[in-house]
Amino acid sequence: MNKKFILTLASGLAMFQYTNAQLRSNGFASGNIQSQSAFLDASGIQGGFNDSTNDGKGLVFPRTNLTTFTFATPVTDEDNFPTAYDGMIVYNMGTGNSVSGVTTAVAPGYYYFSNPTGGLGNGFATATGTWKPLNATSKTIIGTTETITNTQIGTAAVYAIKGTFTASGTSTAVDIPSPTGMTSLYSVTIYKAGTGVVFDKSLYSYTLGTGAGNAITGSPSMSVVYPSGTYDYVLEYLK
Repeated sequence: MNKKFILTLASGLAMFQYTNAQLRSNGFASGNIQSQSAFLDASGIQGGFNDSTNDGKGLVFPRTNLTTFTFATPVTDEDNFPTAYDGMIVYNMGTGNSVSGVTTAVAPGYYYFSNPTGGLGNGFATATGTWKPLNATSKTIIGTTETITNTQIGTAAVYAIKGTFTASGTSTAVDIPSPTGMTSLYSVTIYKAGTGVVFDKSLYSYTLGTGAGNAITGSPSMSVVYPSGTYDYVLEYLK
């Protein structure tokens, strides 16, 4: 009998410790808002609503790194998360590209998982979802390594990469190699090297590939010889 009691007590303590590690509150939880539109009211604490300027005022969201985070259940069902996590909110700590759902460029800040088509009609899968920033200040950092922007054309993500080319001053042909997997050009912005000043936002023509002279400088209506020198560019494209 004593052994059974000790085992039961130990199991109870282990369960309490596990629960305590998952959810903490600065007051007692009360189940008294049945038949209401809200499922959770965090505005009150022990003894009713609190007028303190400090107590019970903030909600601490889970922190994760979306560049490494993957769903423990990437395919759900009608009983467990039937929305396939559509609307789930996290605080992201990572900078780079997300790996869950549609690959997206992310930076530190709040993100929600947008997966409106991931429910019953799409097999309860997370693969169709996209992490989207809650805050307007979220930005994409474009460097010399391919990154995914927050822009989409239909369901296709727009990628971006930064590079440099040299104009001879006598030819319209310059080298702007196509990144691996590129299928079409979305836009190009050309800068005077090192100045950040936009020189042009168009090309006369662009040929997919990595061959020399695959880009012809100018506007869509005519080719233009650039003055001799070095130019920076940002290439945005689809894959």
